[in-house]
Amino acid sequence: MLSNKEIVCPNNLLDHANKKRGVNAAIVNAGLPLPMLSVQDAVKEGLIRPIFIGNKKEILKCAENLKWDISEFEIIDEPVENNTAAIAAKLASEKKIKIIVKGHIHTDILMKEVLKRDYNLLGKTRLSHIWHMTTTKDNKPLIITDGALNVLPNVKTKMHILRNVIDFSNRIGIERPKVAVLSATEEILDSVPSSIEADEITKLAKEENLNADVFGPLAFDNSISKKSAAIKGVKNIVAGDADVLLVPSVETGNSLVKMMIYFMGACAAGVVVGGKVPIVITSRSDEAQARLASIAAAVVALDWFFIEIIILMF
Repeated sequence: MLSNKEIVCPNNLLDHANKKRGVNAAIVNAGLPLPMLSVQDAVKEGLIRPIFIGNKKEILKCAENLKWDISEFEIIDEPVENNTAAIAAKLASEKKIKIIVKGHIHTDILMKEVLKRDYNLLGKTRLSHIWHMTTTKDNKPLIITDGALNVLPNVKTKMHILRNVIDFSNRIGIERPKVAVLSATEEILDSVPSSIEADEITKLAKEENLNADVFGPLAFDNSISKKSAAIKGVKNIVAGDADVLLVPSVETGNSLVKMMIYFMGACAAGVVVGGKVPIVITSRSDEAQARLASIAAAVVALDWFFIEIIILMF
């Protein structure tokens, strides 16, 4: 059942990212092969210009093993892992870099440092996570949010998530995204709290006149299958043709993404949005092409995020 298909970075992300080339990027605690390989790919695409932070000897050794000459790039020698996050956050706060790529460092250590008020990297809206999912180089993406950051968001938080994903969708060329507010059912049931919240979000989106078609509750099948929606009598422009799945919990989003990766060979580009400092998250098991896609997604979002981005690779 597991897919053996090669994971490939989608052209639409690369095409949009190539409009903003040569972004300065801090590579936090660099020196391991897989993160270094994805950075090398991003450099080859002309997307970023890296500043490596970490043990200089290990960084140079890894680059040598990759047969990659990094002599033109700056290396900040810091052998203590936990100190590398502070260096990156300071560079971001001083606007000397636009992207931070997490290498071999615990995510919580990096996030704790980056989110300190002293660096002034927080925005006015709630942070949320977006997965940009594709199965081929050129197919239509399916966007899933929030599958990594907000564990069990309430309606207020979900509205932040919704606004963030609409903005991101616009950035990748979806002018008016169709957003399915996911639940286990298309019916509004007291026994299914997510269905009640989905109905409330649908009404709030209409009241705010958001630049999107938002509808819920919808189950997964009638969100993405017109046939299923027709059989169940769900009549709405979103039903069966969703661009975005707004999930009820992190477990739902994470499971959908992992199933697409392992069963379909999907490329998952992950990015945290909503603040001055965007954060791109990829799984520790992600292949280099998925990591490249995450970097591309971050570059696409540069203007939106005040030209400051953080990329997390773990």
